[in-house]
Amino acid sequence: MKFSKVFLASLLAVVVGGIATTLFFLFAGVGMIASLGTTPELPTPANSVLYIDLNENIVDSPAASPLGTLNPETMTFESPITLLGALTAIEKAATDPAIAGICIHQNGAGIIGGANLEELRQALIRFKESGKWIVAYDDIYTQTEYYLASVADIVMMHPYGSFELRGIGSMTPFFKGLLDRLDVKVEAIRPTVCKYKSAVEPYILNEMSAANREQMQALADSMWEAFAGDIAKSRGLETERVKALAANLEVSLAEEAEKAGLVDVVCYEDKAVEQMLALGAEESDDHRLNKLSLGEYVAKCGTPLSATVDMMPFSSKPTVAIIYAEGQIVDGAMEVDGYIYGSTLAEKLQRARYDENTKAVVLRVNSPGGSAIASDIVWREMELLQREKPVVVSMGEMAASGGYYISAPADYIFADRLTLTGSIGVFGMIPDLSKALKNKLGISFDTVGTSESATGLGMARGLTAAERAMFLRGVDEVYEVFTTKVAEGRNMAIEDVLAVAEGRVWSGAMATEIGLVDSYGGITEAIAKAADMADLGADFALYEFRASMTPFDEWLSMLTTTSAKALGVEPSMEFRTFVEENYRILNLAGIQTIMPFMEMKF
Repeated sequence: MKFSKVFLASLLAVVVGGIATTLFFLFAGVGMIASLGTTPELPTPANSVLYIDLNENIVDSPAASPLGTLNPETMTFESPITLLGALTAIEKAATDPAIAGICIHQNGAGIIGGANLEELRQALIRFKESGKWIVAYDDIYTQTEYYLASVADIVMMHPYGSFELRGIGSMTPFFKGLLDRLDVKVEAIRPTVCKYKSAVEPYILNEMSAANREQMQALADSMWEAFAGDIAKSRGLETERVKALAANLEVSLAEEAEKAGLVDVVCYEDKAVEQMLALGAEESDDHRLNKLSLGEYVAKCGTPLSATVDMMPFSSKPTVAIIYAEGQIVDGAMEVDGYIYGSTLAEKLQRARYDENTKAVVLRVNSPGGSAIASDIVWREMELLQREKPVVVSMGEMAASGGYYISAPADYIFADRLTLTGSIGVFGMIPDLSKALKNKLGISFDTVGTSESATGLGMARGLTAAERAMFLRGVDEVYEVFTTKVAEGRNMAIEDVLAVAEGRVWSGAMATEIGLVDSYGGITEAIAKAADMADLGADFALYEFRASMTPFDEWLSMLTTTSAKALGVEPSMEFRTFVEENYRILNLAGIQTIMPFMEMKF
């Protein structure tokens, strides 16, 4: 009898739970469908102001789902703004009679990288050429926020706000001391000529090597030259004056920024609104400024059509296809955010090659590199594609190591001055945990086999002399192949490639000077170049490839996000990146063409 009661109660719980779950997904589905419903689009009020508030993330590639990401709180789909969408909207605003001007008021929590910020800034400079105005206002100007705001005709700030101008630098953590305490030994294998390939240094040294310090200082100097130079040009100052203000931390208060010529007006926000009204902006009936956020205006303007590889062919019109290579390069065939699976990217390039209406391809690269074999698989498809159609590479935040490897076959390469690129080098790294396991945990191993290496490589023992020699042969071969293919792709003498290789990372500005990049420019310049090389004129379709995502992936992403929020487990992006970068390096398998973890603080 007791069993029956327990059984019936359990059965009832299962039934009720099933009904509840079904109802949840039903209502969720209704919410999603409702969010997809079309509503009449209201016209933009006359003399509106386009507000660039950076409320949304501005990213390279479009969301995996064409619907965006589901917000579980509102049950509506939200998408970050793609860089191309933002640039297209600003270009449209220049000729839109309903847009009087732009206000840069960066009070949102969105994220944008340095190179993308440079492209956004260039778009604003082009907007000013239309004769329309830009006003900037903020309570607090961080250095990156001011870099964008400095392009404005009038820069304004709160009387008691703060101002940051300090220069560009990088701080690298080193773990050898910790690993020594844990009895963990890391063996790094790299060609002797790859002295700048510093991804392994945090695990084998206690400070930067002389070569790494040289390249990092040169990077900081090059990027700061571009950064400070842009600010100086927009504000009518000498570059050296801007550098001196930063070096001596002379500007931190609003009145100091005004005195230094970095800010035009110190005032409250209502005065900034009055300024925009005086310039021709208008108010609505409730005395609010007519304004649209960048996200709202992007939605109004529309963006280039997105499609998965399975949706090809795209259209009957001549097409420029944009393919994104964003994240670490890894082996295999999958679609995972933040990773480039070599076989998957190769398939996209192959489909673009076979599609008759695709006349040119732009590959947008934002990658630190990764697996050597995966990079080579992509390189091969890039080479085959380039033989038949114009291929232009647009480098974003970084296109280094394997990211440069896959870019080399292109007909033309654009980079922003703040792009990190080059790092033409290779390494292998194997942690030895044998002492740590024995001394800290009391675990030891014993083996039998037909040779010293019969049990295979692992972290439970160090490398034998034969294994070390085998790895060194492998990295030497990859380095030779890498440099040879760069020489072929860039039409450079091998001696010239070797002189700028050695694993050294270059800024986009430096890479242009040494021949690794053809020209400064962003994704819009790359599209124009590809269309010109294919003789398409102005009549062509533009398609962005996006990753495929199943409905299950969407639900899983939503539930994961909800669970993390419920548990309060949401570490900062900076901390998460730090952990992920070191974890991926320590767990790399095989020979790698990957850039070290480095973050230049803007």
